[in-house]
Amino acid sequence: MKLKEIVENLGMRVETAPKALNQEVTGGYVSDLLSDVMAHSKPGDVWITLQVHPNIIAVATLKDLAGIIIVQGRKPEEETIAKAKSEKIPILVCELQAFEIVGRLYQMGISGMR
Repeated sequence: MKLKEIVENLGMRVETAPKALNQEVTGGYVSDLLSDVMAHSKPGDVWITLQVHPNIIAVATLKDLAGIIIVQGRKPEEETIAKAKSEKIPILVCELQAFEIVGRLYQMGISGMR
């Protein structure tokens, strides 16, 4: 599934890298601990978090993640947006809590088990 389909199906707001929404999502990972994401996420995952600081872009780049979903309608910091644009990392924002968005992504066929 492509990021674009997730945005369309779940009504997310695209904060950065709209041209990168054709990236394939091969799984998902949810965590707010950067060290946990670095240790356990896989390339192609979409990362669900409430973190909004610039370090999330460094982790997404390091792990070759498909994109980042920020929950609860939180707004990424300006520096985060600037880094995401320069690295072409899609940041998507949704109003839902992490629990709810993960359930909906799972119903769409995105799994953390692979």
